[in-house]
Parts: sequence; structure tokens; C-alpha cells
Amino acid sequence: MKKKTGRYSGYIRPFSYALDLLTINVLAYFMLSEHLHTTWYHIFITLSWVFIAWNIDFYEVYRYTKVVRIMGRLFKQYLAFLVLNFAYIGFFSKFSEPSEVVWYVTLSLSVVGSFKFAVYFFLRRFRVMFGGNYRKVIILGNGKSSTQLAAFFRDNPDYGYKLEGIFDLKTNKEKEMQLCFDFVLKNGIDEMYCSLASLNDDDINELIDFTDNNLKILKFLPDNKTPLARNLIYDYYDYIPILSLRNIPLDKRANKIVKRAFDIVFSLIVIIGVLSWLTPILAIIIRSESKGSVFFKQKRNGLNYKEFYCYKFRSMRLNDIAHTHQVTKNDPRVTKIGAFMRKTSIDELPQFWNVLKGDMSVVGSRPHMVAETERFVQKVNKFMVRHFIKPGITGLAQINGYRGEVETDTDIINRVKYDIFYLENWSFLLDLKIIVMTVYNAIKGEKKAY
Repeated sequence: MKKKTGRYSGYIRPFSYALDLLTINVLAYFMLSEHLHTTWYHIFITLSWVFIAWNIDFYEVYRYTKVVRIMGRLFKQYLAFLVLNFAYIGFFSKFSEPSEVVWYVTLSLSVVGSFKFAVYFFLRRFRVMFGGNYRKVIILGNGKSSTQLAAFFRDNPDYGYKLEGIFDLKTNKEKEMQLCFDFVLKNGIDEMYCSLASLNDDDINELIDFTDNNLKILKFLPDNKTPLARNLIYDYYDYIPILSLRNIPLDKRANKIVKRAFDIVFSLIVIIGVLSWLTPILAIIIRSESKGSVFFKQKRNGLNYKEFYCYKFRSMRLNDIAHTHQVTKNDPRVTKIGAFMRKTSIDELPQFWNVLKGDMSVVGSRPHMVAETERFVQKVNKFMVRHFIKPGITGLAQINGYRGEVETDTDIINRVKYDIFYLENWSFLLDLKIIVMTVYNAIKGEKKAY
């Protein structure tokens, strides 16, 4: 599975946050009176800036975002930041030079806005001149909207969409859809845009199944005559309405930052507070019972189906089928200390290193060994959807009884259902609930913890 094309915003946005916060703090130090040269004031403006930006989606700027919308968010940030500055000064300080604060906030937003537009227009020029930061797309179906969108992609290369093909479905719809699917897989297409005017309910369901199972982005061109039963999400490319199929909360930058910050803090607490002293103790016991390494690493599939090495304390004797055969009940490969570690989930603790590295999250969909993943992809519908987010040490499926060995098809089907529910309904409170329930289940003991 190829890595998604042109996802540079993952690097640009954190840099934008850092540069903007540095800007407002440096300007505050040089422009405002000494009365405000306090640590508390700088903490206040930093937190205020982040809070406002979070609530107005200040950093949610995409390739199809209009300039006027960016200007609108800059204006909202300006007003809110100005009001909060006056509120702080009025409540905590006797400083009474409002013009000084107005000039400070105005210059801050001017500098931030200039940088924001510089990056925005640089990326547009970069896409045209060097062909980078682009996404491969196709259009499926015919009609006025399809023609308009095709023209939009061709006439606006600065948006970074590379139109690779159009399948009009005018002759043999079934055959053309299959040709389309083959073309998407062969050419590494990132996004599919489909005209609802050319599709019936069965076609739509077939498209949803295909894109879900192959990690492709599916978007629709609405037809005014077609009633929409789904709760879809509207975007606009110029003045062309586009419908997105699935809303994933962790696609939002603010939610990603919250989850990643929690992962880093939580994993450091476990690594420093638990693994630092537990690892040498377990190392002695593991090595005394069986030969081999203290740790066991295995390739798993993570975000966007990318492979990574998942770490565990070794709980089995060395064997040739460790990477292809799942542990079963009363498995003779499992050592005595291994059985205890698996029962209490202690063997999973080294995965907090995976979390710290960024391969995993504390909470997410449990990653499977590569051999299992390849098997499940073929037999379980929508199995690939779970790879839209990072895998986790624990997850919603695990606290609901679907952990450990997959004994029947029902086990993996229900696990996938819980995983999809989680990625479509993520919240920080849901993560906390899953962590608490995981600890509770580990203490209580679970039937399938073997």
C-alpha cells in the first residue's frame, strides 16, 4: 500500500503553531510596557491564542480553502485575541494604554497573516512548478457537475489535484466500474469523485465497499434531484459542491495534537515510572526460563497500512511459526512467565516505545501480524477502514471482549465494527474511558487473556 501523496501539512501546521506563538510572545516583549513583561502574561497569551485558534479552526486550511475564508478566520482571531488581552489587562493590571495593545495585536496578526498567506501561495506555486504536493484523482459518472469538476481540476493545477481519468458509465456500467476499480489500484489513485446522477444505491454501496477495503478517499458530486439519506459532509471546490463520505474526528489537526500530546505524556510516564525498573527484573526471569531475547518484535500494519515493528516482552519459547500462527489457549509455546505476562497484559508494555515513536497510539485499533492482516483483508468487509488511524495498545473492541485469539469469523467482524465506530466517534473522554476499562479488565482478568 502506497503512502498517501502530498501530505506535507503534517509538517507545516506544527511549524505554523510554533512560529505564530513565537511571534506573539516576541512582539509582546518588545512592544508592550514593562508592566506586562511577566511569565503569567506570556502564558496567558499563549493559551489564549491556542484556545481561539482551536475553536475557529484557524489552522484548518486546505488546498481548496478560499482566500476569503482564511481572511475571515484571521479577522475572528484578531477580534477574540484583542478582547482577551483587554480583559486580562483590565482584571490583572493597572496598565491603561489601550492604543499600545491595539498596535501589538494588529501587528501580531499582520505578521501571522503574512506568513499564512505566504505558505498558502507558495504551495500553490510549488504544485504548478514542480508537480509536488499533489493527489491523483479520477471522476466516475457523467453530468454537468462531472464536466465542471474535470474543468476545475485541469484549469487549477495550483490546487494540487492531478486528474488521471474519467469513467462516464454511459455504455456498460458494470464493466466500466470494474475497469475503474482496476485503474485505481494499478495507478495508485488517492481520491475518487463520483456523480450521484449516474449511480443507484447498489452502485454507491459497491463504491463504498471498494474504497473502504482499499484505503481510498471517496467523494460525491451531488445531484439536486437525488435525496440524500446519509449524513454527508459538504465542501466546495470553487463553487462546485463536494460530498465526503466519512467524518473522522482525528483528521482534524486540533484533535491530532491533543491525542498525540496525551500519547507522549502517558507513554513517558509508563516508560519512566514502570518499564525503567520492571524491564531488568523481567529480563532476568525471561532469560532464566528460556533462551532468546528479552523482547519480541513483529511486523504489524499501522496507519495507512504502513508496516512497523511492534515490540513486546517475549512470552514464548523460540519457534519458527511465531510470525504466522496466533497464540491459542494452552499453547505449548508459551512459557510460565509468559502466561503470567499475557494474563495481566504486561507483555504489551514495551509498545509504549511504539507510542512514543509515533507508530502507535495508546488507544486505537489493535494491529494484527502481517500474515493475519492479509488473510482478514480478503474475508472481512471494511477491514481496511481501521487503518485510517494509528493502531493502539488497547481499543474499544478489546474492552468489549474482542481481544486475543480470533476463534471465529464473528470475532473479527465484531472487532472491525467496534474499530470503525471508534474512528468515527473518537473523543478524548472515550479514550480515557477505554484506558480505565482496560486497567480494570487486566486486574479482574479476562477469559481470552492467554
